[in-house]
Amino acid sequence: MLHVSPDVVRSPFVIAQQQFDAAADVLNLDPAMREFLRWPLREFHFRIPVKMDDGSVRIFQAFRVQYNDARGPTKGGIRFHPEETIDTVRALAAWMTWKTAVMDLPLGGGKGGVVCNPKELSEGELERLSRGYMRQVARLVGPELDVPAPDVYTNPQIMAWMMDEYNVIVGRHEPGVITGKPPALGGSKGRHDATARGGIYAVREAAKVLGIDLRGQPAAIQGYGNAGSYAHKLAVELLGMKVVAVSDSRGGIYNPDGLDYEAVLAHKRETGSVVGFSGAQPLGSNDVLEVPVTVLFPAALENVITSENAPRIQARIVAELANGPTTPEADEILHARDIFVIPDFLCNAGGVTVSYFEQVQDAMNYFWTEEEVYQRLDEKMTRAFHDVHEAAQEWKVHNRLAAYIVAVSRVAEAVRLRGWV
Repeated sequence: MLHVSPDVVRSPFVIAQQQFDAAADVLNLDPAMREFLRWPLREFHFRIPVKMDDGSVRIFQAFRVQYNDARGPTKGGIRFHPEETIDTVRALAAWMTWKTAVMDLPLGGGKGGVVCNPKELSEGELERLSRGYMRQVARLVGPELDVPAPDVYTNPQIMAWMMDEYNVIVGRHEPGVITGKPPALGGSKGRHDATARGGIYAVREAAKVLGIDLRGQPAAIQGYGNAGSYAHKLAVELLGMKVVAVSDSRGGIYNPDGLDYEAVLAHKRETGSVVGFSGAQPLGSNDVLEVPVTVLFPAALENVITSENAPRIQARIVAELANGPTTPEADEILHARDIFVIPDFLCNAGGVTVSYFEQVQDAMNYFWTEEEVYQRLDEKMTRAFHDVHEAAQEWKVHNRLAAYIVAVSRVAEAVRLRGWV
């Protein structure tokens, strides 16, 4: 009988450091390199004064963390969230460092955040906050330094304002300072579904190494935002699967015969939730995780697969479109049960990969077709998947640790070649 240890509550950055430490142990990194890579190279804390619509001035706390730039300019999103913390931003910057490295992109990792509730801000206040953020970081960012992007509660319009503010400050057109922009301002085609599409390519490769024919096989999706809803569409279109269960924060639905993507999406747009969709049984939001399926896509929040429910997961493949959906304790349980986990910073790396493509296109001032973007994304995801799978076989470890081994070894090599450590 499998021994189940209770999950330990940790801060995101402590988890990031523990995951790094496991890879450092396997790679036998020397103490100086280990210490160097456990912490951000640099981080910035600043205040943004914003004139509100009523004439008052509010001061917003904000951050930018550049975790490591040994392999190239740092890359990572900017989050607007009322509960944003420097601890979370550090962790996300670390994970971006490993994500760009596992994808073999010539980039490092960074992240930014503003402590605010964008739902309480008018469009004018949001624009002034966005431009104020860029004024604070303009000397720290740029196509060859640090390239921000959208993240939680930020979007292409916010990126457009930030890009414009940077262009005003430097006095020239520099679209490559920001990715995730609208296509009319130098954004890339194919960015809208890139995270889900990259995950679907990874699932396809996992099925090949496992000898599974995915056609007609059931899938479940926890989280029906951008990544989750596109995963529904593409699992059917590209893999021939049937999606039998989906959920959002309000609850879930289940139909063993399959759920129609267009119908579910239309229902969610009309009502704000998948709950109440006709022709499906109701499920709890987290109950979707335990439905018997071939592929499970956690695409919502962190820490949803735990030591408590991991023994009941019935998927053959867990494809992590969310960041950090599986606790370290659950990881060990899934590995012992021979469930194939495609770890988050490999599975959801399609987004940063197409963001990198956007940088390349901006630098060339020449833009690819959607088909060209998808072809290049397929090539990058396929190569990265097999790099991780081969490392897992070589080191006899689970896939998450294998992904860290690949990523950390690449960053450490760049640090050594530069002569930093």
